[in-house]
Amino acid sequence: MMKLLSCKITSVHLLLCVFLSLLLGVTDSSTNSSTDETQKTTVTKATEAMKTTPHNSEEFKSVGQNETSITLQWKKVNGILNYVLEFNGKVINVTASERQEHVTHTIVELTSGTKYDFSLFTVFENVTSGGVNITAVTAPRNSEEFKSVGQNETSITLQWKKVNGILSYIIFFNGSKINVTASDGQEHVTHTIVELTSGTKYDFSLFTVFENVRSSGVNITAVTAPRNSEEFKSVGQNETSINLQWKKVNGTLSYIILFNGSEINVIASERQEHVTHTIIELTSGTKYDFILFTVFENVRSSGVNITAVTAPRNSEEFKSVGQNETSINLQWKKVNGTLSYIILFNGSEINVTASDGQEHVTHTIIELTSGNKYNFSLFTVFENVRSSGVNITAVTVPTMVALVNVTERSVTSITLQWNVDVGKNWNYILQINGETFQVHQDGSLNVVSQSSQSLQPGTEYAFSVTTVFSGLNSTPYKGFIVTAIDCTNVSWHVTNSSIQGVIEGLFSNATATNKSETHVSPGGRNVSFSGLYPGATYTVSLVYERNSTRFQQCSHNLTIIPPDLSAHCEYWAAGYSVFIVWNKPAGVWTSVEVNVTGKTHKVENGEQHIKISGFLPARTYEVSLASLSGTVRSYKPIVFSCPTDPRGVIAGSVFAVLLFCLLVGLIVLIMLKRPDIISRRKLFIGGSILSNKKCIAIPVTKFPDHFYQLSADENRGFSEEYENLIPVGTEQTRKEAVLPENKARNRFNNVLPYDWCRVKLTTSNSNGTSDYINANYMPGYNSNREYIATQGPLPSTVNDFWRMIWEQRVKRIVMVTNCTEGGRTKCEQYWPADSRPCLHGELLVTITSVQQEPNWTLREFRMKHRNTSEERTVKHFHFTAWPDHGVPQGTEVLIQFRGLVRQHIEKEGTGAPTVVHCSAGVGRTGTIIALDVLLQQLGKERAVDINGFVHKMRLCRPYMVQTESQYVFLHQCIMDSLQAHDKLEENIYENSDMIYANATALREFHSNT
Repeated sequence: MMKLLSCKITSVHLLLCVFLSLLLGVTDSSTNSSTDETQKTTVTKATEAMKTTPHNSEEFKSVGQNETSITLQWKKVNGILNYVLEFNGKVINVTASERQEHVTHTIVELTSGTKYDFSLFTVFENVTSGGVNITAVTAPRNSEEFKSVGQNETSITLQWKKVNGILSYIIFFNGSKINVTASDGQEHVTHTIVELTSGTKYDFSLFTVFENVRSSGVNITAVTAPRNSEEFKSVGQNETSINLQWKKVNGTLSYIILFNGSEINVIASERQEHVTHTIIELTSGTKYDFILFTVFENVRSSGVNITAVTAPRNSEEFKSVGQNETSINLQWKKVNGTLSYIILFNGSEINVTASDGQEHVTHTIIELTSGNKYNFSLFTVFENVRSSGVNITAVTVPTMVALVNVTERSVTSITLQWNVDVGKNWNYILQINGETFQVHQDGSLNVVSQSSQSLQPGTEYAFSVTTVFSGLNSTPYKGFIVTAIDCTNVSWHVTNSSIQGVIEGLFSNATATNKSETHVSPGGRNVSFSGLYPGATYTVSLVYERNSTRFQQCSHNLTIIPPDLSAHCEYWAAGYSVFIVWNKPAGVWTSVEVNVTGKTHKVENGEQHIKISGFLPARTYEVSLASLSGTVRSYKPIVFSCPTDPRGVIAGSVFAVLLFCLLVGLIVLIMLKRPDIISRRKLFIGGSILSNKKCIAIPVTKFPDHFYQLSADENRGFSEEYENLIPVGTEQTRKEAVLPENKARNRFNNVLPYDWCRVKLTTSNSNGTSDYINANYMPGYNSNREYIATQGPLPSTVNDFWRMIWEQRVKRIVMVTNCTEGGRTKCEQYWPADSRPCLHGELLVTITSVQQEPNWTLREFRMKHRNTSEERTVKHFHFTAWPDHGVPQGTEVLIQFRGLVRQHIEKEGTGAPTVVHCSAGVGRTGTIIALDVLLQQLGKERAVDINGFVHKMRLCRPYMVQTESQYVFLHQCIMDSLQAHDKLEENIYENSDMIYANATALREFHSNT
């Protein structure tokens, strides 16, 4: 059987095959003895075959490939279903489907990226067509290691490994196609995609290209680097942290901060336009380099760099180490060798550069204001960054007081004053006499003052005033002062031509001046002026000078005893009047006091005679005549007899004889009926004579007899003496007291102060304040103004009362009444009821202590003047066991009470008068004043003149010692004092402080003795 499958169909071949077929047929015929029909059929078929060779397929092409196969396609030839594919020495029979117009066949198990030559034969009845040829290639392999190897904001660099030396590649992204031709020498291909958008994600596809055939492609996603952040900066720091801030990049939330080899991931908030992050746990005063990366899809930007520093530590031991009036020295410890510092105060900055060798830094702030408080802040500076700062307050030394003036100077106190700067609020320390006074400045006043009390009269005291501000003291101002001398307290011995006295206290010289006449006495204790004009009033002045400083120690008016007069009487008015004439001696006298029959007449204006009516003719009257210069009397009054004219009674002498006889008979009759009248009459005559005698001091040895004589016949002598005192002084004027505007100021209408010795208040013309108060100056043992006797204050006169206390510089008040007695108000309570101060006019009165005893109460008041802020202390001695118009039940209690008052007078000085009052200011007031003076006289003279002193008091204020019982009580006090006077006085004053503090102990002690 003939095989044609391996024959190549060509025209030559076809002829050859036909020939061979015929030949074979012949051979078979001879061999197998075939018939001619068979041979004829075979030849016919061969001939037909040569006539029906199929056509080659059309549209033979490669329609697809991958790395290991190629898909071929062709159009069927006239429904022929058999085809042969031949490539690389291989033959593949392909049978098409009847239903397909095109035949598709995939050649598999090929090599990737390889070119193949394919021949396609159409086979019809085992006859193949001449064949058509194509060349096709397998797809190359995809590149390996395709990746992004770098990027920036506008480009991405891609890299892959070459495929079998293939040089052609295609990159697809964002619809763009990029052909890449690799270099022969590279194992890897690198290509950079440019002009991209920063911070954007891109999808890349890479195809290997071989003979224009692409591989299946590999894909990667890569991103461009995001933009760097803008406005990257340090926005704050402290000692251990730095605050960084930057602007977000296109909504990117992820950032990396790189410093010191460490990375910090920061996720921003979506709502923030700026990102802030604090780097903590840093070292103070250190410089740090920071790199900020924007991160997008794990890709960082190129990064921006800044350098920032942490704040340095604050300096330690920051303090003020010295100051003066205009500068403050500050000191602190250096911080880790840092040399730069800033001091901030008063809105100013001072840069301070320290020295390398110093452990501590010292800087002086100058041109400051004295006595001022400053707030300093110290900052350590490192790379222009400050520490948080430490603060101190320091002050400059206040200014020394420029000048201290003496505004008040008394016997026992001084007041110093100096100017201050308003608003400084400085304090001051005054040191004097071993005492230290803290003086506070009132911010609204430009002066301050301070008083020092309880000083010794006429004594020099050194003092210093130091300005104090916040614990710092200025240089002290130093000076000296001399207390004044109380000239009124000196025991002046005045004659009709001289003045002598012993002065306790410092003075340089003394002068006595009367108009143009001046007498000088050198310094020393004894002052003596002689050759003075009788009756003239001299101003005695004591002056102390030292270091060109002159102090007026005191000035006191003393009136020389006026000259003695000589006088006689002349007949006048037929004996019904007396006419008294006196001479005009050398000297000064302002009035003449004439006393006749117990009545006193005062002659003024230099008259040298007086006519007095109301007498009987042919009588002889005793006349006393004394000259006065002011209130000073001549040594003793001249006493002489003044007969009236007898001529008018001669005609009646006969009638007188008859009348005498009648009277004698009447007397004899009475004596026969009442013989007891004789003895009583004798006593009466004796008492009358005694009362008319000139008062003299009774020696202590004779006083008991004197007392018993006055007590005889039911105190007849006391009654006579007291009755003789009734008219004393009553003729003196009381014009001010009866003025309509002053009547309401008097408690009683009949107890009114005499004009000549009334206490006058300081008056102000601007408001018309009255100078009137119901009070009189009263004499004492040493001077004529030792006491002020006054009524108990009314509700309307309480302010006047305290005004008098202040103006007279009173140190003690003696009260011998209760505010209410027998249901009636005797005195208004003028002191505070409790510790709360009371305001009386310009005076603020505060009670500072109260000590109650069975028979008296001791109080202490503090007075402060609102205008000057001056303060004084007043003692209040309140005797509570004395009935109105009566006397205490015993003398002992009142004598003890008087001892307390006298002790205070002796201790505090007698320069200011002692105020004494009861209700009316005459009865009990006069009794306690008289008792104090008489006990002094008793102790110093060993004699006492009760009647004479009461007479003297009544010339100054009416009704002094108001009742006879009070007059008798005075005598009883002297009698009781005589019994144990010396021992009592010694024990009372032996420890005055203890007695004053505990009056009860005093009474017990006295009762035991």
